[in-house]
Amino acid sequence: MPYEWTAPRTEADTDRTLSLWPHRSLPRRGFAAFVLATFTLITVPLYPLLGTAVLWGLLPFLLMAVAGMWWALEHSYRTARLTEVLTIAPEEVHLVRTNPRGDVQEWACNRYWAQVNMHDTGGPVAHYITLKGSGREVEIGAFLSEEERMALYGELADALRPPGTVVG
Repeated sequence: MPYEWTAPRTEADTDRTLSLWPHRSLPRRGFAAFVLATFTLITVPLYPLLGTAVLWGLLPFLLMAVAGMWWALEHSYRTARLTEVLTIAPEEVHLVRTNPRGDVQEWACNRYWAQVNMHDTGGPVAHYITLKGSGREVEIGAFLSEEERMALYGELADALRPPGTVVG
């Protein structure tokens, strides 16, 4: 899952931390292998044209295709620099979102008033999760898959429940 709960380090430390990040299915090593394989396969039709003027007419377009593939994959990696960190302390809930360009957005609320909501429809994605408190409602985990958001909602609801509360 592209999110992880961090347990308190000591008994005195009661803060729980949730870190979220977008899923990357193609690691950097796979990226390099894919671009190399694309370049190799795209040059196969050029071999019979070696030594002809037609080669020089086709070569720029084939190189632009490889460069376009590289740029698109690199853009995907740049947009995946997004992270969200939710800290749940005994008194406060604090969310820090670091966007791909490095700008940081923060939200904090008294834990007692913090609410987690899931909007099945009407949001930008199905099963959209928001945190509400201190007069604001902020999204969390919109980049996760639908199944991951549904699982996260239950975990967040349990984590925000006041200690000692019995469910049932």
